[in-house]
Amino acid sequence: MTFIKSWEDFERAAEKLYLANPMKVRYTMKYRHAEGALVLKFTDDAVCLQYKTEVQQDMKKIDRFMTNLMRHMVSSDK
Repeated sequence: MTFIKSWEDFERAAEKLYLANPMKVRYTMKYRHAEGALVLKFTDDAVCLQYKTEVQQDMKKIDRFMTNLMRHMVSSDK
């Protein structure tokens, strides 16, 4: 499992993965205190996408993405 370096690439790939099979995709978000890093992981058991950041400004991007993803999850459009 490798980490995707660019936030934009990770965001696009994670959304594409979710839209392909919303019932199978899951994600985790972990904060590693020792490294001072936040790690996001999206998987559908066949594909695993990971992104790691130590930058505080990325939190706003992550929050915006998670909000968008939650909107997809609760929408009635399938």
